[in-house]
Amino acid sequence: MTLRRVSISLLALASLVGLGNASARANDMDTIQPFQMLRSLQFVQDTVVLGDHSAAEMQRFMLGTIDERLRGADPAIFDDPRNVDAALIYAMSGGNPATLEFLVARDINGNFDNRITDSLRKYLSGKGTLIAKSLGEISKEYRNTDLAPYLALVAGNVTITRDPVDALKFYDWARLTAPGTIVEEAALRRSLAVAVDAKIVDKAGGYANRYARRYLYSPYASQFADLFVQLVVEHYDVIKQEDIEATLGYMDNDRRREVYLRIARKAAIAGRKDLTKMAADQARALSGTAEGSDALANLYGSLASISTENVDDAMQAIMNIPAESLSPKDLALRRAAEAIAKEVLRKPEPPPESLTQASANTTVANADAGAMAAGEDDAELQDPTAPPTPAAAPQPQPQPVSAEADAANAASLDPAVRTFVDTGRSKLDAIDDLLKQEGP
Repeated sequence: MTLRRVSISLLALASLVGLGNASARANDMDTIQPFQMLRSLQFVQDTVVLGDHSAAEMQRFMLGTIDERLRGADPAIFDDPRNVDAALIYAMSGGNPATLEFLVARDINGNFDNRITDSLRKYLSGKGTLIAKSLGEISKEYRNTDLAPYLALVAGNVTITRDPVDALKFYDWARLTAPGTIVEEAALRRSLAVAVDAKIVDKAGGYANRYARRYLYSPYASQFADLFVQLVVEHYDVIKQEDIEATLGYMDNDRRREVYLRIARKAAIAGRKDLTKMAADQARALSGTAEGSDALANLYGSLASISTENVDDAMQAIMNIPAESLSPKDLALRRAAEAIAKEVLRKPEPPPESLTQASANTTVANADAGAMAAGEDDAELQDPTAPPTPAAAPQPQPQPVSAEADAANAASLDPAVRTFVDTGRSKLDAIDDLLKQEGP
């Protein structure tokens, strides 16, 4: 069916369902076969992942309409295998699982393959791992049918935990048999997730490039961006700048800058200085007139220099960034950077000469713990999605809340900031230990 014919059938279906009295609508609905309605749903879903987000409302409408049609259909309508396939694909495309149960219970003629329906029941009820092997075999048997890409996609989903490499094979089959569809989009996105988790870098790079080329405007593209940033930061020793550019080259400047900023932030927290500088420089070059973009690039780029001999310049650059141009989490990161910079510049303590020195160290540690509980001015930095943490009793402090306390509060609110602070402190502790070993 051509795109024009599908569009016409979709509009006609909407008109039939939306106009006239109830009895007229029921009669009109009876003339439309479920497999014809499914084609309209598939067209709408494919349109959504190709970038027309306004079609999402029509997708919900179509799912409800098909559900109504399937439940009200004469069981004899499923003597046509196309309608059986339509019911199964509907169930695998976000449809109501209870409808599949309803249809199978009424199937006295044996039109539905019990192996498929039993597998889908378990899958839709969250027990997919129980049927991973059997569903994989069934999907191979149905490879030359309309069910093939959907069964392959589901088989990949239930195989991930058992055999990620095997799951990639199912996803490859799904996308190759349904190009340009929501099935291919989902298969590519999930393939990227599997390859990143399994550290299959070469395949992950290929999946990322294909996704960016074909589905950059999908409403699920944010998941792709998260996975791509993770891939680059964790494997920058393998993935080079030209590889990154090859994927980001399909994006407009705004999207490229956003991805580079996210790479710079994650790389700075992970302590990957070369990647942080490269990503920050790229983001700065793409900033144009976007408000706040240079501020973020400067912040992330300067973080990489905190633990180097250029700490003074890096800290000055960070403090020159207007606070209003940073988000609460980036403000927390700036406070953490300030605390670490102060530790870098702090003169090392003299080597302990007696038990009195050890006691003093314990006192300082206790004071630091109190400082971590202080800092009421940072309450607005709390991540609303984070679980609530019990409030610590305030500890008396002889001085105003320090930058270290600000950093501690920030770290308790943002896991990424906590990682940055812990990494910086562990490096500083190692330096102090070496200095103490050398003596005065």
